Amino acid sequence: MGVTVRAMIATRFIPGLLAVSMLFGAILGQAAEIPTDLKPIHVLNRLAFGPRPGDIQRVREIGVEQYIQEQLHPESIPVPPAIQSQLDQLDTLRMTPVELFLKYRPFTPGQKPDPAQVKAARQRARIIMEQAAQARLLRAIEDPRQLQQVMVDFWFNHFNVFAAKGLDYLWTGAFEQEAIRPYALGRFRDLLGATARHPAMLFYLDNWLNTGPGTPGAHGRFDGLNENYARELMELHTLGVDGGYTQQDVIALARIFTGWGLINRRAARRAGLLAWLRGSDGFAGSNGFYFDPTRHDFSTKRFLGHTIQGSGIGEGEQALDILARSPATAHHISYELAQYFVADDPPPALVRRLAATFMNSDGDIRSVLNTLFQSPEFWDQKYYGNRFKTPYQFVVSAVRATAIYPRNFLPLMGALRQLGEPLYGCQTPDGYKFTQAAWLNPDAMMLRLSFATALGTGHLRLMQVPRSAPDEPVTAVGAASGPEAEMVAPPDPYALAEAVGNSFTHQTAATVRQAPPRLRAALILGSPEFMMH
Repeated sequence: MGVTVRAMIATRFIPGLLAVSMLFGAILGQAAEIPTDLKPIHVLNRLAFGPRPGDIQRVREIGVEQYIQEQLHPESIPVPPAIQSQLDQLDTLRMTPVELFLKYRPFTPGQKPDPAQVKAARQRARIIMEQAAQARLLRAIEDPRQLQQVMVDFWFNHFNVFAAKGLDYLWTGAFEQEAIRPYALGRFRDLLGATARHPAMLFYLDNWLNTGPGTPGAHGRFDGLNENYARELMELHTLGVDGGYTQQDVIALARIFTGWGLINRRAARRAGLLAWLRGSDGFAGSNGFYFDPTRHDFSTKRFLGHTIQGSGIGEGEQALDILARSPATAHHISYELAQYFVADDPPPALVRRLAATFMNSDGDIRSVLNTLFQSPEFWDQKYYGNRFKTPYQFVVSAVRATAIYPRNFLPLMGALRQLGEPLYGCQTPDGYKFTQAAWLNPDAMMLRLSFATALGTGHLRLMQVPRSAPDEPVTAVGAASGPEAEMVAPPDPYALAEAVGNSFTHQTAATVRQAPPRLRAALILGSPEFMMH
């Protein structure tokens, strides 16, 4: 199946334009640029989760460059009232980690947890992740600030947390809302700091347990160094696996981050904040981060060639500054961005230019992306339509192309689970991969075709589902089969083909044309061309 996809994409037929471009490029010995008529499709497939009906025409009218600059400045794009109204109804999105803990905590502090009560509390708290997933999908499908949604997908995987680890089912949605989304196009250092202090990350990578050996606060679970966060902070979040650090740097960084953790009963009593744990709203504005000086190692550390004097919480901020401004971090982030937006094996020259922009702009993500989108590599014809969609990109782009406005997102969540990419469900800290090798296999293709058939024939129940239905099984074919869970009309295949740019091989076009009318939209969504972007 994988060979078939690559072979078919390699023989993509675009009348006249692409063939002429490739011919002149070969004659001149230069990289062939994507033909002008195809550039709107290209930017919508890379800066957005694919086009919705009318998007290609709009980009042609305003120009590709204006579209890029609009997307780089999402504050200039109004959020439609209908989308904002739906987001406003998701009350857990507006709650801080402290508020979420107080309302949905699985146990009462100071009391021995009862297994039945814990189970009931976790069931009640399911609404948190349901609303987080609904908001993520709603924005990805309908929000015109598409590049922002794309970058949320990118950065969440870069700074992955696993919602099913302990208390992170309470905080993963807030992590996306508070630590990822506001900084997706801002300064990398701000993004790095927000993730380092967030309870979801502190809990996921165990830094909330990280304690200086022999310190006054060392007791019980807080009995020594925990290197998990320090290691992943360098290997995944900043320097990269070949970033030049040693095991001694890992130990030094773990010592630097001792005491960075979560507010707890003992710390609250010591800080005079016990009322917070009893449910007072006086501390509800906090995200739950707490630096405990009694668990901090105040000795002098040597980290990546820098001497860091023992001073408390400021040591961690100093370490984050060092990491954010390292040339190794600039290269690591630039490589990942070039891989995401250009090719699985990105051109080294492009990575170097992006890294230079990263260093010169003090890690300004918007500037790095602007350099990427203006680069000849981004517009090189050989990288057009060469990226295999992840399950998330495939599902979201399919719904966008059909012009469906879902109100029941359960079938889409179920489809992502079946396709192997459940939202907030990656257990390992490296997050989901964006490469073809990670997702292209025969079983996955069959599941994608099943989803394409369900969506293309109108068998996905995407209208509103009553809140009484969340426990019903969710599959790629449907969910909550009651009368309130209405199905949508099958998309028109001609409008669908027009929406995605009509860029199909002769073989695909003939297959669609010869199929029964009710299957044509499904064949378009399941075509090799639609699997790529």
